[in-house]
Amino acid sequence: MSKVKDVLENLREKIQIHNPRIVNLLSEFYATALLLFFGIGVVCQFVLSHEKLNTWINVNVGWGFALGLCVLLTSKTSGGHMNPAVSLLMVTLKRLSWTDFFLYCIVQTLGAFVGSALAYVVYLDKIAEYSHGLKLVSGANATAGLFTSFPGAHLSNCGAFIDQVAGTAVLTTCVAGIIDKRNGVPGWVHPILFGVTLITIGNSFGMNLGYPINPARDLGPRIFAYLIGYGGEVFSFHNYYFWIPVIAPLIGGLIGAWTYILLVGSHIPDPDKHVVAEKDEELQALG
Repeated sequence: MSKVKDVLENLREKIQIHNPRIVNLLSEFYATALLLFFGIGVVCQFVLSHEKLNTWINVNVGWGFALGLCVLLTSKTSGGHMNPAVSLLMVTLKRLSWTDFFLYCIVQTLGAFVGSALAYVVYLDKIAEYSHGLKLVSGANATAGLFTSFPGAHLSNCGAFIDQVAGTAVLTTCVAGIIDKRNGVPGWVHPILFGVTLITIGNSFGMNLGYPINPARDLGPRIFAYLIGYGGEVFSFHNYYFWIPVIAPLIGGLIGAWTYILLVGSHIPDPDKHVVAEKDEELQALG
């Protein structure tokens, strides 16, 4: 074990990057790629097996576990945003600069693109069999939805916008509450609760769009689908719906978190003050 440890420590000394910005960008790229690799794999197993290997609850749980694990892996570097809506929230909380926000958006989208490509390679043969070699956005053998979101016929673009604002607002409401130091949630529990949050959102609001609630998660795979042959319809489908899961989550993310902060978070007493108040009440009761 000591020899193995020595090897790992020697390697660490040689390759460790000391620039925090570069480390954080690498972490965001890696985490987002891994999230999409897991997530699209879950969706592929669900759809390509004709819903025989996975059920809808499996999809939700799979995405939730994937998110939790990816946050855990990068919790000591970037914190595992993997979502421009979360990164924008951190800008408004003064925990991230605007420069880093735009850089995060780029690497998160690129990571989502790469994660999609890796999942596609794993399921390439099954996708070809399922679709009979066709690359369709809609119809019985459509497979573009394996990668990115497409609204059903029942949903208007206005409804899709509301859906994405609401879903992301729920996400960041929970994020804000979990990371609020006055709630006293231990850091090691955060990844678990983030995963539980995503599972809950999927079970509550997955019907309309499959809850992308993440501009990078939706746009990166959409660009990938375009490049591998699904064509311009991935952008023009449903009266150019594609921009909605890019813009609406940014708005919903701010609404959700700041609603929590204004209505709840700002009014939680500091732990020490809470202890003092309890002691005063005890003294009064004894008085």
